Amino acid sequence: MRFLKMFLAAVVVLGTLVFLLSLAFPSTARMERSGSISAPLDKVYAVTGDLKTWQEWNPWNPAYRGREHLLLQYSDPSVGTGAWYTWSKTSGAAASGRVEIVAADSTKGIEFNMTDPSMKPVKGYIELKPTTDGKGTAILWRLEAKVGMTPWWKLRGFLMDRVYGDSMEEGLNKLRDICERP
Repeated sequence: MRFLKMFLAAVVVLGTLVFLLSLAFPSTARMERSGSISAPLDKVYAVTGDLKTWQEWNPWNPAYRGREHLLLQYSDPSVGTGAWYTWSKTSGAAASGRVEIVAADSTKGIEFNMTDPSMKPVKGYIELKPTTDGKGTAILWRLEAKVGMTPWWKLRGFLMDRVYGDSMEEGLNKLRDICERP
């Protein structure tokens, strides 16, 4: 009986310490990468602003790397404010994830929302502007998620950049390669 009481006390103390430690982590997770692409802004916007092209460069698009077992559905048109796509695991299943463009400007970039049952809602931004020499496009890709006060989500938010940063870098490099093709 004494062992059980000590075990329960240890669990409560450890749980309290984890919760108190999690208070030091921010309640908003943020990850971003930037770069420049040697292509005109309108060409880069044409690729980033059309959700159907995301499967070619965006590592979080379900069709990237040939995940054919997922069903994707796109709005018509797939460009501009209000455009969206959804994905589900089988053809008869309800959509399990959704990306929707909430703001689009061919001279500034896009803002989008992404929802998936396995994670917190994510706000995404792809900001575009001409490079200082005027020959290319500067790009800033940022993802933000409000993770709340739960220690598990705060830890995931804290590790977001370390876990997903390489994928985001890969996506930007692929986007650059696509846009710089003649």
